Amino acid sequence: MKANTKHVGLTWQGRELVFSGAGAGGVPILIDGDNAEGPGPMESLLLALAACTGSDVVVVMRKQRVNLRELRLEVTGQRREEHPQRYVAIDLEYSVTAPGATEEQVRHAIDLSLAKYCSVIKSLNPDIAIRYELVLEA
Repeated sequence: MKANTKHVGLTWQGRELVFSGAGAGGVPILIDGDNAEGPGPMESLLLALAACTGSDVVVVMRKQRVNLRELRLEVTGQRREEHPQRYVAIDLEYSVTAPGATEEQVRHAIDLSLAKYCSVIKSLNPDIAIRYELVLEA
């Protein structure tokens, strides 16, 4: 089985803790350890998680033929006080606007993402508590 590999590049910008990075598409993003010019590395991890699970939810809901109008995610990570200050719990709030969708349909999409499809979540330490809330709007 051939490995599915990803590659990114990162360059220090010569000031403080500001880095410019890009993936295969070459679109640059700033990551700033001081959070002055962009999200820090730990916030970037939460953004990656949100984008991953959000993408899964969109795909699953499209397959369900749900009229998804809007999906917003708020993600909060709780970190250890001592080093390494890794995440010990992550809370996700999915706000979904999907006229005619049932709560069961939306929860099914979220549950599939969290349990099976989201590669970012599956790449995290399994002892991190992942919890979610759903706000379903008509």
